[in-house]
Amino acid sequence: MTADWGAVLAPPAQQLSDHRRIHAALRSLKPQRKGVVDAYVVVVALDSDPVFNREARETGRVLSRRFAADGRTIVLAADEGDSKGHAPGSLNHLALALAASAEAMDRNEDVLVLYSTSHGHPLGGLLYKDSKRGIGAVPPAKLAQLIGALGFRNRLLILQACYSGQFVPALAAEGTIVATAAAADRPSFGCSPGNDWTLYGHALINVAMREPQPLEAQFRRAAEIVVEAEQRAGLPASDPQLSIGGATSGWLKALEARAPKTATRPVGEGPADVAELSRTQ
Repeated sequence: MTADWGAVLAPPAQQLSDHRRIHAALRSLKPQRKGVVDAYVVVVALDSDPVFNREARETGRVLSRRFAADGRTIVLAADEGDSKGHAPGSLNHLALALAASAEAMDRNEDVLVLYSTSHGHPLGGLLYKDSKRGIGAVPPAKLAQLIGALGFRNRLLILQACYSGQFVPALAAEGTIVATAAAADRPSFGCSPGNDWTLYGHALINVAMREPQPLEAQFRRAAEIVVEAEQRAGLPASDPQLSIGGATSGWLKALEARAPKTATRPVGEGPADVAELSRTQ
């Protein structure tokens, strides 16, 4: 997985800024704590459309709180004039963030939490597009190969994209939970550039994961919100997918024990006019 597919060479100053930001993010990771099941969170916006970057930035905050991962969270997302200085999402930055997380954690004890948001393609997997940095795609086999090669044993993988259900067979494993915004042959909705959230991102991250509920209940709540919104708008069902491996209960129980006991308020808005979604995909 590289950024060379259809690469666009960014100006030297931009390359230097990106280099400094990603290495600062990697250096900031705290080491794992022996005997504690730590979550290492990686959030990536693989498309330069603003909706994905807005979603990724707030998702990083929500997941860091949800899984007690302060200091163990890397967000890869373009900024919009703020001073956070996140490294932008790219294929190379994603690979580096995953490798740094694998190095910092105990891969037999700790958990990788990956959230990716982007466009998807029924034949091309997750799409990477940035006019300043390059274009490309991450097919299911390639993402599975990258994660597998780094030796992650316990994994929570959440993919927000059209047709993202195609990743479930490639990523499913005994120690893995895989959640996707749509089935393998279905689009998802809400990716208009002006939105604060995609429909699935709003339902899962901005609503369900802010509530003090077990993880499986949060995924069920998100699916309900998606179904209700799509039915109101007369849209075809995106059919979010959830695969829970048989050896996830141990690490999940440890993370749930430290889950927040109070809710937080949503930030930003869900797709403002769901009826418009069918005309923006």
